Amino acid sequence: MTETRDAAPPAADGGDPPDGSEFGVGEQNSDDPRIEFRGGKWASTVPLAFFIGWAIFQSGVLGIGDTNGLVVGALIGTTLGMFLVRGDWKRYADTIFEGMTQRVAATAIVAWLWAGMFAQTLQVGGFVEGLIFAADALNVGAATFPAAAFVLCGLLATGIGTGYGATVAFVTLFFPAGVLIGANPVLLFAAILSGAVFGDNLAPVSDTTIVSAVTQDADIGGVVASRFKYAIGAAVPAFAAYLIAGSVMSGVELEGAVALRESANALGLVHLLSMGIVIVTAVAGRHIVEAISWGLLVAIAFNLLFGLSSASDIVAFTVTEAGSLSGLPVVEVGETAGVGGSLYSGAVGFFPLIVLTLLIVAMAQIMIRGGGFEAIQTFLLDRVATTVRRAELTMVLGTATINGMITINTAAEIAIAPYVARIGEKFNINGYRRANILDANTSALGYIFPWAGGVLVGYQVMVGPDGLGAEYGPEMVVNPIEVVPYVFHGWFLVAIFVLAAITGFGREYIPDRVSEEVSRA
Repeated sequence: MTETRDAAPPAADGGDPPDGSEFGVGEQNSDDPRIEFRGGKWASTVPLAFFIGWAIFQSGVLGIGDTNGLVVGALIGTTLGMFLVRGDWKRYADTIFEGMTQRVAATAIVAWLWAGMFAQTLQVGGFVEGLIFAADALNVGAATFPAAAFVLCGLLATGIGTGYGATVAFVTLFFPAGVLIGANPVLLFAAILSGAVFGDNLAPVSDTTIVSAVTQDADIGGVVASRFKYAIGAAVPAFAAYLIAGSVMSGVELEGAVALRESANALGLVHLLSMGIVIVTAVAGRHIVEAISWGLLVAIAFNLLFGLSSASDIVAFTVTEAGSLSGLPVVEVGETAGVGGSLYSGAVGFFPLIVLTLLIVAMAQIMIRGGGFEAIQTFLLDRVATTVRRAELTMVLGTATINGMITINTAAEIAIAPYVARIGEKFNINGYRRANILDANTSALGYIFPWAGGVLVGYQVMVGPDGLGAEYGPEMVVNPIEVVPYVFHGWFLVAIFVLAAITGFGREYIPDRVSEEVSRA
């Protein structure tokens, strides 16, 4: 396949076509200040390595799914790295702030906040009850609900271009509906994550798609077209796996579930229009913040117009004593003063994850400034990638390793992209092929590792203030470590590219250059 520059799709904000600069691509250069560590470049990996060890011990060994605990681990790891710095610590401290101000982190944070407010507003507007009504009417039972959630979440994520946003919406809305009708909560959460993987990997406006294309010097349209066979190749067996697993994995008993199912009605399904507005607006090329904002305004209007919720369900100011303003629809009298409502709880629930995200990208920046990434890349390129087959396997496994360290998938993709480009050019590997290897692994593993952003964003919906656990009971909370084996689409996608690297399936070269290394494959 000859690489050509087709017309790029419109930018997510309706402006110039995306070139990756909006995610920080291309901003790193050799003249950037370096940090010298005792122990050399490899010592710069200590903060992230400590964090991963902490996450494995907390989540995997002890089975504690607590984002606040992961924040503490990241803080300790970041502090430990400072004691290994040679000379003044100021540059290390400045790098922490530099990492936290990366736009790639802000992109994920904004998606979580807006999607959280939108999804929570739909929930107080009876959308969950509407979904239960629709499931009963369409005879979608507990066994088939996870497979249906996988398909629908994949379509939403593909349409709006953010797997994180789709995860927030589906865990808030579809997850409780499915559990209430008897679906296994672990399997259902994993199915939603699989749908997010599908959308992040395939959507033309997804940040991972854009970054993978521009960093490998390939056009976005061609990249999406070339990866379709891999995405469908993983999606079909994943769908079948959810049907099979759904029929053998039992659900949980929830107090009041029968009453909730009996009280379900179709009126909440009006919010399908709210979600449709978000999808149509995003597909039209508008910024995701604008798309969700329009959907949010329509959802609020529907809630008030049809009596689905009160104004105080959306925004509530609680005062301890009645006054001249206590008659307002958004002011309530209670024992404790405070602020509440769907807009409040939808945003506040993600605050611990936001702090964790900022710390992770800061630790990644420390590793970059300290030369840790460069050391890993040089070792792999010089010692491991000696044939085309081994080069592609190194791309797959190297991308997986970096994703395990930097758990925000776009940030991991930006960090490893120069290496993938370098090794691909050395072995004459086509830019589409490189972009597909890069994106498939970052999209998949970003929703598999229990400390990954894609998993934790769904978990925060369950455990946050006024979250699913508080509303329905502890049965609605799934430990992130439990979903790892069941994110079928993610695992199948990684397996496909491992097999493709070994067998050469889909491998294509840049036709106008021949290298000696290629002949050794």
